[in-house]
Amino acid sequence: MYLGTQGQADTDDELRVLSQLGVNHISSDPAGHWTTWDRDALSAHKEKLSGYGIELDMSLMPLGSRSAFDNDSPHVFLGPSAERDREIDQICNLIEESGAAGIRALRYNITILGHMRTEPRFGRGGAELSSFKYSKLDQDLGEYEGGSADADTMWERIDYFLSRVVPVAESNRVQIACHPQDPGIGDRTYRGVARVMGTVDGLKKFIGMHESPYHGLNFCQGTVSEMLENPGEEIYDVIRYFGERKKIFNVHFRNIKGGFLDFTEVFPDEGDIDMLRALRVYRDVEYPYMIMPDHVPGLAGDNARRVGFAYCYGYINAALQAVAAS
Repeated sequence: MYLGTQGQADTDDELRVLSQLGVNHISSDPAGHWTTWDRDALSAHKEKLSGYGIELDMSLMPLGSRSAFDNDSPHVFLGPSAERDREIDQICNLIEESGAAGIRALRYNITILGHMRTEPRFGRGGAELSSFKYSKLDQDLGEYEGGSADADTMWERIDYFLSRVVPVAESNRVQIACHPQDPGIGDRTYRGVARVMGTVDGLKKFIGMHESPYHGLNFCQGTVSEMLENPGEEIYDVIRYFGERKKIFNVHFRNIKGGFLDFTEVFPDEGDIDMLRALRVYRDVEYPYMIMPDHVPGLAGDNARRVGFAYCYGYINAALQAVAAS
């Protein structure tokens, strides 16, 4: 396992900084709209990164963490339609093009409502912390604009999607890595929509559907911790479960305070999770891919996000060295 990162480095200087900080692996995307990401565009992007000593480990499907209608493929999980099939066909083509370009994996989200948070809280030095408290979630918004979907309906839609994309991923040797729903709200629905990928049992069911070594998780340790009543004790066994089954294709390595239905996202060194203990579990299950920062607290000043990520790169590098030496 090794240090990685995600997102767009917009300038040559930013790529140099990543290389200087020891970040030699990335999940990143070519320029332009995703429908133009053919094998040539992906290969050119790989080559550009390689010039800075950075390997392109992963790229994205057009299924992000936003609500469905804000995603580039809005209809994939909204039920049967010609638009759904057209968008899935485009995703299958992207998988094929990624395989031809030698891209190891594509990460994606299965979500209708998207990433949900309530008002931020504040941590050390006034750092702004992304937070969630279920009791403060707006309950007056009504049914989701794309229609309600109970748990059975969501599993039917997920099954249809996987039936289409997993064979393509396997034949092209491209891992497809799904992010858990953030946050999980258990068996509840919100705006009439079940969040079935927001429980550990749901994730276990998911990896058992259309079984393939190319079908697994973009394992967000923070999001999975948010599903747990006592994450400081429970998360390690969850890592072990998915890691032993070789279903972790990427790790978002972040920490939280709190747990199920009430949490804040914090710096890696100050939360309820023993991050060195977690990293030892990844080592013990022989997890072989990136360990990357995610959802860094909001800092003061210019380039706040990049400063926060730089802090986390140093933390992860040191933690990896400590675990390797233990």
